[in-house]
Amino acid sequence: MFLRQTAQRRADGTVVHHLQIAESVWNKDKKRTETRLLCTLGRMDDLKAVARMRKLAGGILRRCSPEELVSDTNGLRVVDSWSYGDLYVLDRLWKRLGLDVVIRQASKDRRFEFDLERALFAMVANRACEPGSKLYCYEQWLREDVRIPGVADLELQHLYRAMDFLDEVGVDLEKAVYDRLADLFRLDVELVFYDTTSLYFEVDEEDPDPEPDPGAPACGKGDLVVRKRGKSKDKRGDVPQLVVGLAVTRDGLPVRHWVFPGNTVDVQTVDQVKADLRGWHLTRCVFVGDAGMVSAENLHALASGGGRYIVCVPAGDADEPAREVLSRAGRYKPVAENLFVKEVVVGEGERRRRYVSCFNPQEAERQKKHREQILCELAAELRSLRYARAPEGPSRRSCTLRASSRYGRYLRFKGGRLEIHEAKVREDEKRDGHFVLLTNDDTLSVEDVALGYKQLARVEESWRTLKTGLKIRPVFHWAPHRIRAHITLNVLALLIGRIAELACEDTWRNIRDDLKRVKLAQLSGPEGTVWQVTEPLLPARNRLEKLRIDSPPPVLSMV
Repeated sequence: MFLRQTAQRRADGTVVHHLQIAESVWNKDKKRTETRLLCTLGRMDDLKAVARMRKLAGGILRRCSPEELVSDTNGLRVVDSWSYGDLYVLDRLWKRLGLDVVIRQASKDRRFEFDLERALFAMVANRACEPGSKLYCYEQWLREDVRIPGVADLELQHLYRAMDFLDEVGVDLEKAVYDRLADLFRLDVELVFYDTTSLYFEVDEEDPDPEPDPGAPACGKGDLVVRKRGKSKDKRGDVPQLVVGLAVTRDGLPVRHWVFPGNTVDVQTVDQVKADLRGWHLTRCVFVGDAGMVSAENLHALASGGGRYIVCVPAGDADEPAREVLSRAGRYKPVAENLFVKEVVVGEGERRRRYVSCFNPQEAERQKKHREQILCELAAELRSLRYARAPEGPSRRSCTLRASSRYGRYLRFKGGRLEIHEAKVREDEKRDGHFVLLTNDDTLSVEDVALGYKQLARVEESWRTLKTGLKIRPVFHWAPHRIRAHITLNVLALLIGRIAELACEDTWRNIRDDLKRVKLAQLSGPEGTVWQVTEPLLPARNRLEKLRIDSPPPVLSMV
């Protein structure tokens, strides 16, 4: 079966071309093949006929791979095929953000014997599509798994040299991208959410502190040590780590990131973050942070120069401000289905502080069930301890329970025996679902303060994406400038993926899986080689439409 084109000459001399589907059949009587017409698709200049042919071709492509569409009878041979749609979209978003222009302008005075911009795009695309080491990116991903124009001549050293350059211009690159985002998306940057996390290294020893040399020049950015032991948020306190700070907008778009030594405490990062964001034209910037940011020094630094902030007050047993706010009488106002708020002002005059007490009934129910489960487990443990033969004084098992982070707060020793601390249980019951916010911005309503802090979850989503989706950890680089460049590559991949998520209202993983079904096939024949792209299926077409990206051309090149 094949597609046949016929020509018909009319009386006025014009020629009309028709497309037909025909097949070759064997005539036993005449002992030869004959052509049998199956159907006529229509004239080539008829738009309706062309639409019918496209619909028919799309149905065939949905059921056949590029290898099945080509046979040896027409002289073409399929050499290989690769996923193409996800890389095509990443490249278009990369250029929409102007990253290619920014990189070329930053490197115009430098002489690179390779395409620097393509090298950086290849590493960012690798983080977004198939995260792996730079060695994997070079040896397998770029050589076997994908085909990206302009990277065929890249070597492994080129990728590392591109990372070195990225570390030099990282801050300027983020500033240029932010300006571009502000124009394209009209960002709401009145609220900037900031949080930190830790990333671990698979090494045993931390970096030693550099010995001061009075006669040597001041250490540059590339000499700073980052691999240090500290409090790990990945529960990996046995290995060196680094601390990463991230500032995002209300929509979850990363604005700026920072890399600190692994022994840096959260409260020690605020001064640098505020100073770095001061010249970014963020209109009326309100800094939003969690309880780890709260200290007298940090609040003073945030408020200096007319700064505004919203922070969560720690609600531990020894935290008097939170206990006082929660004990104040007053009626809660509903803001959302799972959020009720109440304003509390403590003090007068210059010492007055504005608090917002928040209550989440769904979280209160969850905490209640969690505590009931813990108390049930504790009751069983205590019963087993009473039946066991106990030595004089607390047993080892009792001490282990008392030191447990899960059970310890609800236990106490009394008369040499372990029992449930009922007062602690009652205190926790009063705090179920409650959290307290502190702000120095009197222009914000109580509802805006509460909803603004709830949006801090955008940073937590970004951390989950970086750690589980983009696999930013563990970090295998050892040089500080390579470590910072590795973080920058992941943040750029997070930014592009987040733009796609906002447009498609779906996760990047689902978007990527739909786009991967658009294939690039290499066809070889007597006339040369053809690089052809399959027609996007309906899910991929919907993604492209929402992203406002045209479908890729069916033929990329012919050699």
